[in-house]
Amino acid sequence: MPPLRSTGTGPEADDPQYAGRYRLEGRLGSGGMGVVHLARSPSGLRIAVKVVHAEYAVDPEFRARFRQEVAAARRVSGAFTASVVDADPDGERPWMATLYIPGPTLSEQVKRNGPLSSDEVRRLAAGLAEALRDIHRAGVVHRDLKPSNVLLAEDGPKVIDFGISRPYDSELRTETGKLIGTPPFMAPEQFQRPREVGPAADVFALASLLVHAATGRGPFESESPYIVAYQVVHDEPDLTGVPDDLVPLIRACLAKEPADRPTPDAIMAMLPTPEPGPVTASPVTASVAHSPSPSPFRSSRRMSRFRRGAAATVAAVALIAGGAWVMEEAEDLGKQPAHSDHSTPAGSSWRPWETSVLADPAGNGEVRAGFCTYADGALYCAGRDVHAARIDAASGKVAWRRPAANSDRPGVSGARAPHVSGGLVHALSPDKRELSALDPATGEPRWTRDVSAYDGRVYHAGDTVLLVAGDGVITAVDGATNRERWRHALPGGIKPVFSFYGRDAIGVALAPDGRHTQVVGVDPVRGTTLWRWTADGALTAVGAGPNGSVYLSEANARTQVSAVVRYTPGIGRERRIPLRTPLDASSVFAKGDLVYVLSSDGGLTAVDTADTPPGHTPGQLWRMETSVANASALVADEDGRRLYFSAADGRLLAVDAGRGALLGQTSPRLGRAGRGFLELLPAPVVADGKVFGAAPDGTVFAVDARNPAGWR
Repeated sequence: MPPLRSTGTGPEADDPQYAGRYRLEGRLGSGGMGVVHLARSPSGLRIAVKVVHAEYAVDPEFRARFRQEVAAARRVSGAFTASVVDADPDGERPWMATLYIPGPTLSEQVKRNGPLSSDEVRRLAAGLAEALRDIHRAGVVHRDLKPSNVLLAEDGPKVIDFGISRPYDSELRTETGKLIGTPPFMAPEQFQRPREVGPAADVFALASLLVHAATGRGPFESESPYIVAYQVVHDEPDLTGVPDDLVPLIRACLAKEPADRPTPDAIMAMLPTPEPGPVTASPVTASVAHSPSPSPFRSSRRMSRFRRGAAATVAAVALIAGGAWVMEEAEDLGKQPAHSDHSTPAGSSWRPWETSVLADPAGNGEVRAGFCTYADGALYCAGRDVHAARIDAASGKVAWRRPAANSDRPGVSGARAPHVSGGLVHALSPDKRELSALDPATGEPRWTRDVSAYDGRVYHAGDTVLLVAGDGVITAVDGATNRERWRHALPGGIKPVFSFYGRDAIGVALAPDGRHTQVVGVDPVRGTTLWRWTADGALTAVGAGPNGSVYLSEANARTQVSAVVRYTPGIGRERRIPLRTPLDASSVFAKGDLVYVLSSDGGLTAVDTADTPPGHTPGQLWRMETSVANASALVADEDGRRLYFSAADGRLLAVDAGRGALLGQTSPRLGRAGRGFLELLPAPVVADGKVFGAAPDGTVFAVDARNPAGWR
């Protein structure tokens, strides 16, 4: 990437021309910590790039906080925030690029036009409560929710500026004696016990913000921040002018004790229904625009439309820690580039569908998702409370469903996707104690096997089931009959983790010295060892390539993926391709000559392993930012042209595998999701021209694989 370059001689002479690969077209705003520039991505997407002032770039503490800001913004990227496009917190001049979203801040709106109407305040409250719910589900506390950090976009409010936010599990702590936040919108605990600030502080700030929206002032007012701090901790709020039906809710949110405040879900349930009608915000013109453009934030119908999946609108907002900015763009943002055709995979009569395999569709407040596989025109899914279910792939109709036993027993972590083996549907119980083979037509058991002795080490290799005991002895079972095919340990007594690619079962085990990996190819039907290889490093099998080659990822001492390894058993050839930077990977996937590494922070990297044409040097092909942290495993379509993966908020995303460009995404699906987080996100399933996704709210859905731009 080209470096940040400076021009000019004025006070802002250090303004760069580039941030990474993005040419900066004009300044949009500035604050105490940095400058925000308008820019475009290589595809023409308008983005806003925040570049840190040079004086702060040399401050290790500030760099740590900026790095945390980038991480927090990536974790919460979604429907109610501005998605991170790219970032380099470790560069000479740290920077972050986000999508540009037109619209004024709440602060600007109230200053220019006065307080919002009662219905507008109710709609604002609903939108922000929903935003906080998703931010907190991502494990982040904002800690600086205030009118200048709320953007009134056309499809609902957006929470921005995560400059002082903190993940629940962050090791970065507030220094003793240093207040972080904006006093009129800080909770009592932020003044009294800043190390213990949690999600309830954002609820307190939400209530203060709503008072400001309704009255033009906060519930605690003084020209002195010290007096405001005293009022927040000791005094009752001034709610004069707040709509009467909102006073009880706001008073509850302003409780002095965090435990006494309602959660965002409770706030949404307590809100009175607003009267229908538009909410219009007056124009706010950016320095780069020459004519005003309305910033709608028009109605609750708009907001719910976004929640269901509106808008592939390309937009962006960037914030400056210590001084937020938002500008409204008067020009058209342009359209998404055209992608594939709009035909449906099963002809013009097929339509996308959505269903649920939950035993209790209303849910019980826990996050539960289905893990699915495809075979012969059907989708077979399992969940924590569903042992297995069959869904017609064309219509989405649930043909049968079998409940899971002991799913609520302590220690039960979840489910695995069923496998079709020997013509039967194999489903492992959530407690990993029983393997059942079910009739695909009726769901009735054909046979059941006790696998409690294998502690979940149950692997499917075609029509064979491989059971690995604690002592390394492997029992191979016929998937159709449950009859034992063979039983023995592998050479060297290794206890492998199996993957199945082509005709071979690939077994991988770390050697006792921790510095080598033993890899074997096993015929799953006969039990014979086809080949053996001892490799340097800690390796994990990730896929198969041309000519029978096997792909593996290498992990360093910090468990980061540091290299991609391609091994061809027939000729014993090994090729090791180091990554430019070790990555904390959530998924590594191989297709053809390419290996894709999806980082836990949302970065997606393609590594080319091919050795043709002559002179070709394998290495990194491209890298993109997906803005999705801790995603599901990657999958690809049959020809390897597109990659698919799921986000924790239920979105399904499609990426062009050749050039590293986002092709489309569905809307979030969190409607019935509740407490907690999934240990493992279900990966999408690609088959029959469709992509099947499973969301944390328990829904399973199908979309056209060939038209990601049209997904909803």
